[in-house]
Amino acid sequence: MAQKISAPISPITTTLARHIAGAADRVLPPAVVIKTKQHILDTLAAILSGSRLKPGEMAARYVEKLGGIPEATVIGTKLVIGAAHAALANGMMGHADETDDSHLGGRFHPGCGVLPAAFAIAEQNDRGGLDLIRAVALGYDIGARICPALGLERADAARYSTHSLGNAFGGAVAAAALLRFDERQVRHLLSYTVQQASGVPFWNRDPEHIEKAFDFGGMGARNAVYGATMVAAGFTATEDPLSGTHNLFTAFGGGGTPEKLIEGLGERYEILNASIKKWTVGMPIQAALDALTLLITEHGLTKDNVRRLVAHMPDDRIHIVSNAAMPDVCLQHLLAVTLADGTCTFASSHDDARMEAADILAIRQRIEAVPSRELTEAVPARQAIIEIETTDGKTLSHRTRAVRGTPANPMTQEEVEAKARDLLAPVIGMNRAKELIATVARLEVLPSVRALRPLLQA
Repeated sequence: MAQKISAPISPITTTLARHIAGAADRVLPPAVVIKTKQHILDTLAAILSGSRLKPGEMAARYVEKLGGIPEATVIGTKLVIGAAHAALANGMMGHADETDDSHLGGRFHPGCGVLPAAFAIAEQNDRGGLDLIRAVALGYDIGARICPALGLERADAARYSTHSLGNAFGGAVAAAALLRFDERQVRHLLSYTVQQASGVPFWNRDPEHIEKAFDFGGMGARNAVYGATMVAAGFTATEDPLSGTHNLFTAFGGGGTPEKLIEGLGERYEILNASIKKWTVGMPIQAALDALTLLITEHGLTKDNVRRLVAHMPDDRIHIVSNAAMPDVCLQHLLAVTLADGTCTFASSHDDARMEAADILAIRQRIEAVPSRELTEAVPARQAIIEIETTDGKTLSHRTRAVRGTPANPMTQEEVEAKARDLLAPVIGMNRAKELIATVARLEVLPSVRALRPLLQA
């Protein structure tokens, strides 16, 4: 039977596929290498910490039954199983709570999807640390461009889950770089990724963070590995899933700006626009905690000398965190805990029992959350204002404009490592935590990422 003549490949798909196919050999600017290693460390710490939380424990038990050829590590366990299954578990561990990084422009949490897919493929194919760095940086680049190209809506009005889509594509292209796909293989992988792209934004109604861990991290990482290994095995696909009568953009409502997929590729590195959280809580709460802890430090505030606290929050995100069921995503609860303790730690933000503690509930009665359109439209985004009335009649206020850990106010290397130690030590011990941090710091000279395996198993 004669082969059908395919339509010409669109310029956008051609440019995108060429960029992805060349990523494995593309030299990155030093600042991009440094920032990528910070996000790899932060994500590995989130995965190890998440391996001890309910979504992570359930994911590990689930994939243990699936098994497979011993190709990739299920981090935080002794399991070495099939790459796709390991990516699923590690992705869910990475977003088992609210510890992992985020990307405001792409509106997703890149680390929990991109790194698990990339790490599984890197282990499977015995790639080096520099290969992993370049693949992860690429995953952030493409993952962060997908939803802006589709056309972003307000977070409270979105019809599809940007968090799921960003990692589906980010993880897939990271895998493509590690497998050294040519342009045609990249186009076929994009086709399988488009077919697997999904996600409806009702994840904020998940009371236990289990489906959310799958939606944000596990699903994208697993699908990325499935698509990449299928193409590596010789599976063929549609040559151009980004144009034609039916394509990625028509599937998600039409419109959008496809050109944004390739805008600034090789010049604007999106990992530099990603944020590492200072506080291990939901991203919309970061600014409020920054403001409250500053006021506590400057004015000696305690639970006993605060009569009333008002938190002004962006009106497109307040619904995610206002009186939420889980402690680490509940704005009022975390403000109350911080007033009681003077700060907010991983342990205090994950203490379920304190959600019902009489002293914390009493403090919550004095806390009010107010939506603000002005803060939604403010630049930089995700600002918050904390206003406090003290028992001696003072009125205090602080507006966080640049959240600590965001590109406008980045954490130092020392801060990133300190956060990692706090998350790692309870799982793998302080000595191994320090060794893992040191190894990631020199990741670009590591001959094989498999050398990380003994440091990640527990």
